[in-house]
Amino acid sequence: MNRQAVRSRIEELGIIPSIRVSTTEDALFAAEAVARGGIPILEVTLTVPEAVKVISHVVQHVPDVIVGAGSVHDVETARRCLGGGAQFLSSDGLDPETVKFAVQQNVVVIPGTLTPTGVITAWKLSPDFVKVVPCGHIGGDSYIKDLKAMFPHIPMIAAGGVNQRTAFSFIAAGAIALGVGGELIPREAIRRRQPGRIAELARRFLESVRNARDR
Repeated sequence: MNRQAVRSRIEELGIIPSIRVSTTEDALFAAEAVARGGIPILEVTLTVPEAVKVISHVVQHVPDVIVGAGSVHDVETARRCLGGGAQFLSSDGLDPETVKFAVQQNVVVIPGTLTPTGVITAWKLSPDFVKVVPCGHIGGDSYIKDLKAMFPHIPMIAAGGVNQRTAFSFIAAGAIALGVGGELIPREAIRRRQPGRIAELARRFLESVRNARDR
């Protein structure tokens, strides 16, 4: 799937599930569960042990899911992730060289930032989206609304503090998508192997996104 197709899919679904697991088996389980709930996207953070191997494993065994790498903060790591099959790169901060590298490789890249200055700086590097993180703790949807008033042309992903109660509000405030971790893929659900629970949470988040867009 090319850059435009991945970007369009993220825009369409409006949710990027993020996992922090300890084994490839857990990652495969999570990927299949969220896809079953209607979200064929998964971000594997580099805090996961042997994350690049996990990415490769999911790409090979769950081919219908778009797999990305999260917490990518340097070019060498970005290169290894792409070599493992990652289809997008995201971070919780802004490393200009990593963004430039991803753009050169024609891969979807989502740098993270928090301030208006950071949003401007990130967008000048030509990423696909700008992730505002951790927006849930410094104003929530009101903060996203304020940023969108200042930068209406910049597609922003809200992350950090997004849950079932706030998902609707973040989208209604102008976020193009949401970055969601444990609120969508609870560690307990992985440990207990509860795919139905994860799939149901995925459906609820999708419904919140649709309702907010249709309001």
